[in-house]
Amino acid sequence: MKIDDILALGPVIPVIVVKRLEHAVPLARALVEGGIRVLEVTLRTPVALDAIRAIGEQVPDAVVGVGTITRVQDLNASLAAGAKFGVSPGLTPALLDAILASGLPFLPGSMTPSDVMLRRDAGFTAMKLFPAQQAGGIGMLKALGSVFADVRFCPTGGIDVTTAPQFLALPNVACVGGSWLAPQEMVEQGRWSEITALAKAASQLAAK
Repeated sequence: MKIDDILALGPVIPVIVVKRLEHAVPLARALVEGGIRVLEVTLRTPVALDAIRAIGEQVPDAVVGVGTITRVQDLNASLAAGAKFGVSPGLTPALLDAILASGLPFLPGSMTPSDVMLRRDAGFTAMKLFPAQQAGGIGMLKALGSVFADVRFCPTGGIDVTTAPQFLALPNVACVGGSWLAPQEMVEQGRWSEITALAKAASQLAAK
């Protein structure tokens, strides 16, 4: 599966922070039940890689990937954990070489026109705009779209259920990333049915 195919599976990719391993599988199941299959588990906690492995093994309908890949060792660990795709906030020459050698579907982070040009020269036409709001949000995406008609973005950072449709209305936005689908309080309290409800609402988001 290519990165474009993964981005096409739904309008929102939840950005997930798993603090306790026992929450990983029920959280993934709750999101999938709500129609959200593509899950980005960030490498921000000690149990993240184990969470990715557990989801991959126990939630077959989930397409689980790794976020916050910033170093080659992060990429290698993600591959070992069975990640189906990777996401980075930016890119370095060493990380780029490792990504291309791995063949892993990847969404490299970009923030400036120069970033976009460098990623496109390396063969990427799908990118993460991060941090989206701080980078200029909708206005920035419109400006980038006027110059880079062949590039599509998954803006992430500061987007919520109310602003997501405005981003999805842009022709160069494939989907959006957001953390509102898995609030930490709901996860800690095991409120899986409420997370499923959030996922159902997110899966039905459309451009406005």
